[in-house]
Amino acid sequence: MLRTPVTADELDAPAVVTAYKNLKYVERDFRRIKSDDLDLRPMVQRLEERVKAHVLICMLTCYLTWHLRHAWAPLTYTDDDNPPEQENPVAQTRRSAAAQAKASYQHDPAGQPYRSFRALLQHLATSTRNQVRYTGTQATISMLTEPTSAQRQAFELLGVPIPLSLT
Repeated sequence: MLRTPVTADELDAPAVVTAYKNLKYVERDFRRIKSDDLDLRPMVQRLEERVKAHVLICMLTCYLTWHLRHAWAPLTYTDDDNPPEQENPVAQTRRSAAAQAKASYQHDPAGQPYRSFRALLQHLATSTRNQVRYTGTQATISMLTEPTSAQRQAFELLGVPIPLSLT
């Protein structure tokens, strides 16, 4: 049983169940920003303005993560299509045909593996800047690693170029 102060005119019973079930996404995002993906740890703040600033940072992180998940959906196991509409919101959600195909093929049509969102972040983190020093000299040169095709595609999906210079 779910209770709400919202009137039935504003939100009918199936919409109340759907709204309740959608809370899982908010809970997932907060859990992930605190532990998995971005490792934003809880902070003890006493001043009101610092508490507000910390909450703002957490919310901006959720917003950024939401955008990244949607932009990188073609590279991950994320369902590109909306799940089929259900008449009964209490029934278990069904995957779309596209999501079932992604899960069964494990690779996109170009042969690149699908990854979880976290695994994609870890793959992007392998891009490094190296300081190269030639033998017998004190001169060093900064060099970026050559991006993989998945890293290139991730930047293309975001609509930003891969940083080629170190400024």
